[in-house]
Amino acid sequence: MTTALPRQTRPRPGLLAAADEAPRVDSLTGMRFLAALAVFVHHFTGLSAHGGVAHAPLLFPYSTLGANGVGFFFVLSGFLLTWGYRPGTLARLFYWRRAGRILPAHLVATIPVIWVFYLWGGVPTDDFSFVASLFLVQTWFPGVVPTLPGNGVAWTLSVEAFFYLLFPFAIRGALRLRTRTLALLAGGGLVAMWLVKWWTVVHLSPFASEWVMRNPVSRLPEFGVGMACALALRRGYRFRLSPPVLLVCLAGYAVVYCHRASWFGPDLAAHLAWTLRPCAAVFSVLFVAACVQRELTGHRGWLCSRPMVLLGLWSYAFYLLHQTVNRLILDTWGRPQPDNSAIFTLLGVALTVVALSWAMFTYIEEPARKWCARRTPRRWSHCVDKS
Repeated sequence: MTTALPRQTRPRPGLLAAADEAPRVDSLTGMRFLAALAVFVHHFTGLSAHGGVAHAPLLFPYSTLGANGVGFFFVLSGFLLTWGYRPGTLARLFYWRRAGRILPAHLVATIPVIWVFYLWGGVPTDDFSFVASLFLVQTWFPGVVPTLPGNGVAWTLSVEAFFYLLFPFAIRGALRLRTRTLALLAGGGLVAMWLVKWWTVVHLSPFASEWVMRNPVSRLPEFGVGMACALALRRGYRFRLSPPVLLVCLAGYAVVYCHRASWFGPDLAAHLAWTLRPCAAVFSVLFVAACVQRELTGHRGWLCSRPMVLLGLWSYAFYLLHQTVNRLILDTWGRPQPDNSAIFTLLGVALTVVALSWAMFTYIEEPARKWCARRTPRRWSHCVDKS
């Protein structure tokens, strides 16, 4: 439920002032690690008792919902870029900063992937697919080999690269729209996401359906929801949301979703599966909005703590490295029998990846970002885009 502002002070569409900088919100950094950890847990436990690195019956099948951590990243990306946007920023300056933030760690993380997956692991690929993964355009093309070439988890970066390409133009249009119009467009996009999934499952092969749903255009609604929410909050709108209540609702939804096949008929169970990504986007944006509002009023929770902020800073490297470590362990020691003791193995591997992530952030990611920042053409920083 929204808390409407008085009519005379209700924000109107239009450009934000160049000096109108949104405050930093540390909880957004902390929750990035939770999303990366959810993806890690999903990959570690697998899609079945015969998948992943080690299957833990206590976590499965709920751990499979961790795959939607990538959808959370898409929502959060749209929110963060819009939350921190300064009107007049040149598109080329935005692209330069994004490249300095994303590419160095991505390229370095791909080096061990070549050995673990392709030289030692024998995963088939081809030159076009691998080069496409280096330039982060692999999800833009069907038929790449394998389905997720290069560093497999970098398919989400390919989607993000498409979002980055569009953002300088999308934000100009969004700033000119009323908040309610943006909300309607965002909601319509999520409905379209569900309908596209429905159509692809009915009319396309499973392989083609999954490619369509990984394509950046199909994931735009998640990014758009994040943008719309950030603009609403920056314009002064507030929502009556409680993070604990949202988490309880999410837990209830997870139970219903994971037992849908036994609790409901096949048609309803299928539609629940097809609406998973849009529903995950709704939970994500509501949780982001709740945490931001809570922090802006001075209530700093555990997500704002120093350890969580640090883990959030390392989360990008954690995400890039975790599946390579998982595959290395699997190929070296094999897959054990399903047992809840796998939870201890999961925690040990997670700590190992955290340590590697700290090293990646400290010696690769952050120095590269600072290097790019120092070499930003001065005229870009002082010019204002008035188009």
